[in-house]
Amino acid sequence: MTAFTLLLALGVGAAFFGVLRRLTIVEQELRRVESLVARLEDRQARAASPLVAPAPAAPAAEPMREDARPPARVVAAERIHARAAEAPPAPARTAPVDAPERAPLNLELLIGGRLPIWIGGAALVLAGVFLVRYSIESGLLGPGTRTILAALFGLVLIAASEAAWRFPATAEDPRVAQVLAGAGVASLYGTLYMAAALYHLIAPLTAFVLVVLVTAAAMGLALRHGPPTAVMALIGGFVAPLVAGFDAAGIAPLLVYLALFISALFGLAIHRGWGWLALAASIAGFGWINFLIVALAGREGDLSAVGAFTMLLAACASAALPATGTRNPWLRLAPLVAGFVQLLALAPSLDFGALAWSFYLVLAAAALFLSWRQALYLPAALAALGFLLALEGLALLQPERAATPIAALIATLLFALPGHALTARGRGWAALALGGTAGPLLVAQLCAPSLLASAAWGALDLLAAAGAAYLAWRHKSETDDPILTAASLVAGLLAALGLAQFVPDAWLGVPLALVVLGLTAWARLARAPSLFVLPALPYLAALVAAWSPLGGLIELTSTSLAGDQLPWLHIPPLADLFRALALPTAALLATMLDPRMLGRARRFVGSIAIGVGILLVYALAKQVLAIGTPERFVTFGFVERVMLTQACLAAGWYLLRSGRLPSLASVLLGLGLVRLVWFDLLLLNPAIVLQQVGPFPLFNAAVLHAALAAFWLWTLPRHSAARAGAALLTIAAAMVAVRQATHGSVLIGPISTLENGGYSAALLGVALFWLWRGITASVYDLRIAGLALLTLVTFKVFLVDAAALDGVLRILSFLALGVVLIGISWAYSRFLARPAVAVAGEQ
Repeated sequence: MTAFTLLLALGVGAAFFGVLRRLTIVEQELRRVESLVARLEDRQARAASPLVAPAPAAPAAEPMREDARPPARVVAAERIHARAAEAPPAPARTAPVDAPERAPLNLELLIGGRLPIWIGGAALVLAGVFLVRYSIESGLLGPGTRTILAALFGLVLIAASEAAWRFPATAEDPRVAQVLAGAGVASLYGTLYMAAALYHLIAPLTAFVLVVLVTAAAMGLALRHGPPTAVMALIGGFVAPLVAGFDAAGIAPLLVYLALFISALFGLAIHRGWGWLALAASIAGFGWINFLIVALAGREGDLSAVGAFTMLLAACASAALPATGTRNPWLRLAPLVAGFVQLLALAPSLDFGALAWSFYLVLAAAALFLSWRQALYLPAALAALGFLLALEGLALLQPERAATPIAALIATLLFALPGHALTARGRGWAALALGGTAGPLLVAQLCAPSLLASAAWGALDLLAAAGAAYLAWRHKSETDDPILTAASLVAGLLAALGLAQFVPDAWLGVPLALVVLGLTAWARLARAPSLFVLPALPYLAALVAAWSPLGGLIELTSTSLAGDQLPWLHIPPLADLFRALALPTAALLATMLDPRMLGRARRFVGSIAIGVGILLVYALAKQVLAIGTPERFVTFGFVERVMLTQACLAAGWYLLRSGRLPSLASVLLGLGLVRLVWFDLLLLNPAIVLQQVGPFPLFNAAVLHAALAAFWLWTLPRHSAARAGAALLTIAAAMVAVRQATHGSVLIGPISTLENGGYSAALLGVALFWLWRGITASVYDLRIAGLALLTLVTFKVFLVDAAALDGVLRILSFLALGVVLIGISWAYSRFLARPAVAVAGEQ
């Protein structure tokens, strides 16, 4: 029986396709004749007008041009016949001549002018459906009377659409008539489905005939009012079974209803050439199939019917899309592919003595001599230096190394002296000077630190640093010079290493901070761009040297980010932190006051320094309240977070507004926002984790926190991201105010009906304020934000608030909501209809 019914539905759909195809051809011919008659009347009127000179007649030998004006005395019927014979074949589908030209779609037009009115129409549809259901479940009237009243509700909506189409106040906005007509059609579909399939008030054959009649009416209304009516009918027809209970009368009647409804949509799409409608109907049909596959798991008989419906839908959609004028081959294949997928888803290591070293040193001397004679050999000298450094390192790692230190000293003199003497010849000799000065010393110090005492190493390092610094001074210039940059870098490295020999290991931050300041002063003196990057290197070295306290800060950060309520317990000793990290960080941040410092590395290294500095300030700030017990966390946890977050936001806001240190300002502001979202909204939300926010309505930590954060963003220079964040924070402040007002200092607890309504009221107030302010102050962003929030509140009322209502209250709420939204949309569309110059000036 189910298969027979589905085949019957397919046959009816095919018949619709054939009849509507013929109607389309006839309509095209009528439109062409009407176009010719209108063109003839226009030319006759121009020929008869005394203000317009008649066009000269074309010579008889020339064929008539399309723009030539024929004499007015030609009989209209003959003219129409001749023009029709010469005219090229009409396209498959032609839009009406008097079809209005569509305005370009934009977000404000969509949200403010279209979306609310569509939602309002859907509300009217649901109101009619709930009216029928409520009246039947309550037993107020007899089944026949109730069905007639429901049908009258749909007819009243259609009649109201006709009145709105003719009434001057609403005729200027055709969408009012469109949405009312669509709502009426959708209401009739829903009424027929519930009356026949759910409550068995009418026979299947009668219901089928009535569905055909409603479909014909929907087609006529869509021909008159255009796509919006078709969209409303589509939405209403597909949503009606969900509202009534999709399986209340069994799956077979539901599939028959869907088959007939989709067939009607396909017919209308073919008749008007609306490929989008056929595609939308196909997508909705496959959506129902997926829903039914999940809902009917384990019910083999019903799933077989769904499989038959899937096959029919794929075939019909593949036939309907080309008939609507769709040329994209992928879209044509999509229904079949989707059908196959749905059906598939349905089925389940040298010994080094003095003699050996003499060989290597003599060879190196020979290379240097040849390089002195001819520059061609200079690369060989450079290679010899590298080779000797590698050998030195290997030799110093051996147990017997008596000759190696002497060899290292000889190598230093061998390369450094000629290098410094001949550095004017070019960069290669400068490289030999730097390599000979620092290379053997650094390798020996690295591989055999026990050879000399720390003070001896320090003295040698400082002596070598002076040699490198002298080389840099000789090449001082305001342009980038690789010799200058390399010599400055080597001098800084040797100075840091030499100074470090005179202080304990825990105080390495002091020599590194001094080197940062020294390189900064040298860069500002020499003014070579490449020198401004060098202070970043000793700072990075300071971070590496302070790996232990830095690791403590990283652990503190990770535990805090993971939601530890007592991160104060993980803070490293403050003496270690400030001795190893604070001095280098402070030195680098001080250098950043000069915008030239750090050069291309400013963003990366500066961000690291700012981050370390913030962590140090954070560790210090955590000492104030010293939250080390759960009880103190409940009392002061949220307040402490608010103070820290607001300090970041306020500092970033001030720096951005004053134009100082924009990089630091961005980091602080971003940190504050991240803290707010991660800790206060997600991880340690006081509505989830027990914390006290304060007993006073509005003047409590939670509300002030969100409100202040919104204020910082609203008052920043105009930026779309900042204003979007400000809007979200404003919404959060309104919701927190409602939550605190209903729960007190502790925000944990269930959401009551009063609180739920308070959310809707507060958000509605914010939306209306934004709309009012956006219109009066001509602020486009505020209008968009107000419209978006109004839409969200509307959906909340639909999906949440209305679920708590039943009976008459639900019906009245949907009726009132639909009327109000239609009114808002109509009024806002009048605002959008103001002169284009004024609207463009606002935007």
